[in-house]
Amino acid sequence: MTTTFFLIRHAAHDHVGCYLAGRLEGVRLDEAGQAQALQLARRMAREPLAAIFSSPRERALETAKPIAIACEVEKIAICKELDEIDFGEWSGKTFEELNGDASWRLWNDQRQSARTPSGETMLDVQHRIVGLMDALRENGQGQCIGLVSHADVIKAAVCAILGLQLGDCFRFDIAPASVTTVVHGDWGSKLIRLNELP
Repeated sequence: MTTTFFLIRHAAHDHVGCYLAGRLEGVRLDEAGQAQALQLARRMAREPLAAIFSSPRERALETAKPIAIACEVEKIAICKELDEIDFGEWSGKTFEELNGDASWRLWNDQRQSARTPSGETMLDVQHRIVGLMDALRENGQGQCIGLVSHADVIKAAVCAILGLQLGDCFRFDIAPASVTTVVHGDWGSKLIRLNELP
C-alpha cells in the first residue's frame, strides 16, 4: 500500500521575496495570496484528501483552511515538523541586508553543513519532514494527505526523495501556492509532480 502526499507551499504574503519571514509572528496572506489559496482549494478539491497537516505559521494555516473546506476535511492538524526553518536573528531582515552577512552567504553556499543562527541545518529540516512522512505513511496506508509547509522544507523532502544533495535545492523552484506530489510506499518514494501551480 502507498500513501500519496501533496506537499503544498503556503500562498503569497505581503513581502514574499523581499525579506526573510522565517518564524516571525503575524505574517499573513495578502490579497493575492488569499486568491491563490482559493485557487489552490479548487485544485485540491479533485483529490480525496483524508487529512491535512499544516505548519503553525499563520500564512500556512490561512492556505490550509480553504483546502480543508473544499476537501471536506474537518480538522487541520498543526504539525511542528512542517514549520519553517528556524532562522533566528535572520528573520525579518531584507535579503539585501542578509547578502552583506558572511554567515548568510555561507548558509547559501554550503546548505549541506551550514547552520542558521538558531543552529538548525537543512539536514535537521530534512530529517523532520521525512520522519513525519514515514510516520504518516505507517498510519495512512492507501490515503491521500495534504502537508502545508514552506519552500525550503518541501525542497528538503524533494532532495531526499530524488537522492540529491541538499545543496542541489537551488536547482528547482517551489513557488508560493504550488503542489508537489509524492507517492510513498514500503519500496521508497517517487516524485509524481514538482511545483504544480493551480
